[in-house]
Amino acid sequence: MGQIKSVGFIGVGIMGKSMVRNLMKAGYELHIYARTRSKVEDVIVEGAVFHESIADCVRERDAVITIVGFPQDVEEVYFEEGNILEHAKEGMYLIDMTTTSPQLAEKIYQEGRKKGCHVLDAPVTGGDAGAKAGTLSILAGGDQEDFEACMPLFQAMGTNINYQGKAGCGQHCKLANQIMIAGALSGVCEAFAYAREKGLDPETVLRSVSAGAAGSRQLDSLGPKILKEDYAPGFFMKHFIKDMRLALIEANMSGLSLDVLSLVLASCEELEAEGMGDLGTQALIKYYDVAEVEDEPGEAAEIERPGEAAEIERPGEAAEIEKPEKTAKIEETEEG
Repeated sequence: MGQIKSVGFIGVGIMGKSMVRNLMKAGYELHIYARTRSKVEDVIVEGAVFHESIADCVRERDAVITIVGFPQDVEEVYFEEGNILEHAKEGMYLIDMTTTSPQLAEKIYQEGRKKGCHVLDAPVTGGDAGAKAGTLSILAGGDQEDFEACMPLFQAMGTNINYQGKAGCGQHCKLANQIMIAGALSGVCEAFAYAREKGLDPETVLRSVSAGAAGSRQLDSLGPKILKEDYAPGFFMKHFIKDMRLALIEANMSGLSLDVLSLVLASCEELEAEGMGDLGTQALIKYYDVAEVEDEPGEAAEIERPGEAAEIERPGEAAEIEKPEKTAKIEETEEG
């Protein structure tokens, strides 16, 4: 494992727990922080060392990994008094695996480098199943020599591990991933809504198309859940909304018009407003359930186009995201 033996881990939630377990299986000494100890008792029993504060979790570690919920949580754990950057030692590896703003990733890199730290943004994709199996895709940005030094660490958690470029590039790649998911997931939901409306058996449709040109990871992993009306989160709707907002902001800053992303974001935001933010992303099918009820037979479905949302950020403007209240989000980890 080279010089990295002791790892601090902040964000021990749905995915974080599995990542902690896989790191321990690989022989790393894990130190964890969570606001609510009772939520992480299982991994404590399995060998993780619990700390009451971020400062204690970070001190004397060789590397610190964070995978928290929202950009403001990343800001908090790195920059607030008493947190990571205040207690990071020279030579420490700081790895943020949250999906967050590329600009924030660059800020962490710049401030970490001032303290002599090695900083990587390394968001992941593969969901809770990939975290459990240790088969996550890891998308890394930062200095290439730091990426190579952390490869054994990454190999304990994932199998598809790629260096994307300078600081922030890992986040840009993850946002591209989320843009692809938005199109694929909405296609799956629209197809099932159409099949159901035309009297087809959804199970037969799934079996018929999944091995053909329409097959996709979204169809394979979420199609059966949609048909069973299983909306338990492998990836929270609210986190997907956050990711799509970040992607839309970045696209607008570059003068790109991403119409599909804008429409899917608007649909998900409508569901979140109805209290569905804590459901899995497969709950997007509920948007079409609502649409079916609202539309009169024989009338074309009128969908509010999210043109205004797409214009929130103009190229060159500062990124403004409506942020949830800063509650105990640190225990809710990124997935996708």
